[in-house]
Amino acid sequence: MKFLGIIPARFASTRLPGKPLALIQGKPMIQQVYERVKESNTVDKIIIATDDERILNAAALFGAEAILTSPLHNSGTERCAEVASVIGNDFDVIINIQGDEPFIEAEHLTALRDLFLNDDVKIGSLIKRISTLDELKNPNVVKAVKSSEGKALYFSRAVVPYLRNIEENDWLHHHQFYKHIGLYGYRKNTLLKIAQLSPTPLEQAESLEQLRWIENNFTIHLAETYIETLSIDTAEDLLKANG
Repeated sequence: MKFLGIIPARFASTRLPGKPLALIQGKPMIQQVYERVKESNTVDKIIIATDDERILNAAALFGAEAILTSPLHNSGTERCAEVASVIGNDFDVIINIQGDEPFIEAEHLTALRDLFLNDDVKIGSLIKRISTLDELKNPNVVKAVKSSEGKALYFSRAVVPYLRNIEENDWLHHHQFYKHIGLYGYRKNTLLKIAQLSPTPLEQAESLEQLRWIENNFTIHLAETYIETLSIDTAEDLLKANG
């Protein structure tokens, strides 16, 4: 089985414009992501998929292969699908590595990749246990609910499940909650199918693309990781990363 790692990198970001080129420990963030994926030896090829010449030029400077994709894509999934449709014929699984995950670990990629040893897995992603009430209540931390077989039932920015008749401060003592880590793997044909789907009501309500797939009856299998990662979404996150 061959794995293609794609790092979508969009220049325009509402909360942190030019995010992929923001410096973290002296290197552009997109370079940090690329180097961590390369060092992990978990994929057979790595492509940076971007909508901007500045990111394309930066990638060339640190020796990465990059492709200029359409500026009209609404998500990293669509950007990955464009690349997969052009050069993905030799690959079985596409790994979508967020361009704002400069601290991604080999263990994250390995856990995701190993899901695909099961032929039934068409889409895979990661979850991690939530350990603090602040994290649980933070709408920027996406919560995941899974079945006993590790299949995603729902994702939400709200606290799910809601524990009725239990004091808020005791929630973590009565239930194991999970956060979603937005690293995805897809069988190539599945990726091309989901990239063609139209937005759905649940997706629009929560602003979570993966709900579109669930609403269209695609199953997402989840692997649990115990290793934290820091996504860079804001200037404050950038300060933490350089702290």
